[in-house]
Amino acid sequence: MTLKIRLTGFIRVPEPDLDAVIRELVNHRKLTLDEPGCLRFEVTQCQTNPCRFVVFEEFSDRAAFQAHQARTRSSYWAQVTANAERNYQIKTVR
Repeated sequence: MTLKIRLTGFIRVPEPDLDAVIRELVNHRKLTLDEPGCLRFEVTQCQTNPCRFVVFEEFSDRAAFQAHQARTRSSYWAQVTANAERNYQIKTVR
């Protein structure tokens, strides 16, 4: 049985970068959901702290997750979130 990869956590975006992150999030979401092996991808802006975004990602296997990470590192999303604080947990799940 192949184990899925699940990433949960949040990013905290500096206020000067917030508008660019919000604008690029639509594209980042679409590109991620179009990736082979992406089962679920949600990035939700916090109601009480607009600089905080809750993240939930699930991929069919480690290879799909690693491909996502590689694509993201070279994307415009990586540029606009370069100053963001990331706090993630990555787990394998059935």
